[in-house]
Amino acid sequence: MVVAQHIIRDATRQNLAAGDLLPSERVMLEKYEIGRGTLREALRLLEFQGVIALKPGPRGGPVMLDPDASHLASSLILLMQLKDAPFSVIIEARTALEPMISRLAAQRISGETLVELKETIDRMHGSLGDQHEFLEANKSFHDLIAWSSGNPLFGYMVDSLLGIMDGTAVGIDYPPHRREAIIVAHTRIYESLSQGDEIGSEERMRDHINAYRRYAQRKYPDLLEQVIQWDRALG
Repeated sequence: MVVAQHIIRDATRQNLAAGDLLPSERVMLEKYEIGRGTLREALRLLEFQGVIALKPGPRGGPVMLDPDASHLASSLILLMQLKDAPFSVIIEARTALEPMISRLAAQRISGETLVELKETIDRMHGSLGDQHEFLEANKSFHDLIAWSSGNPLFGYMVDSLLGIMDGTAVGIDYPPHRREAIIVAHTRIYESLSQGDEIGSEERMRDHINAYRRYAQRKYPDLLEQVIQWDRALG
C-alpha cells in the first residue's frame, strides 16, 4: 500500500496522464529500494483499483488509466448492504445532491457538453419502446450534469451510483407514460442549463427528482424498503 501511494504521488508530480507509461520495473526497484515481489504487489493493487493497466510486450509495462467510478460503486453498494440500507436512501441522497449539482452545472457547463446533453434527450425520444436503451440515455444525462458541476467528487459520486439510481436493480419499472414524463423533465432542465439559469436548473432538477420519488412511493412502496444487494446492483 505504501509503495502504491508513492507511485501515485510521483506520477502526479510528473503530470502523467492516461496512456503514459510509468517508469520501468528496474527504475522503480532502485527508486523505492524494495524487492520485486513488493513492487509487483503494489502494481497489482493499483491495477485492481483501475488506476493502471499492465501492458504486455517488450515495450510494455504499467500504463496510467483514467479510472472510472466502478470501484467506488462496488465499495458503496457493499457498505450499504452491510448496513441494511434500503433503496430509499438513494432517493434521499439524490434529492439532497442533484439540485445543487444542477445549479453548479448551469454556471460551468460547456457548449460541447450541452450538445451531448441534447443528444441524450434525442436518444430517449428514439427509444421509448426500449426501456434498456432509454435508461442508458437517462444515466448519461445525469452523469453529464454531475461532471459539469466542476466538482469531481460530485462526478464520481453520481457516476458510481448510476447503475442503481433508476431503481431497476430492485424491480422498479417505467411504463411509456412515465418515460414521456422523464423526457419532458429532462428537456426543461436542459433549457435552463443552456440559458445559464442557476435557479431554474436547480428547481427543475428538484422537481424531476421529487416526481421520481412520488412515482416510486406510489407504485413501489415495498421495493423502496428493499436492501440493495451487492451482486444484483453490479451484475
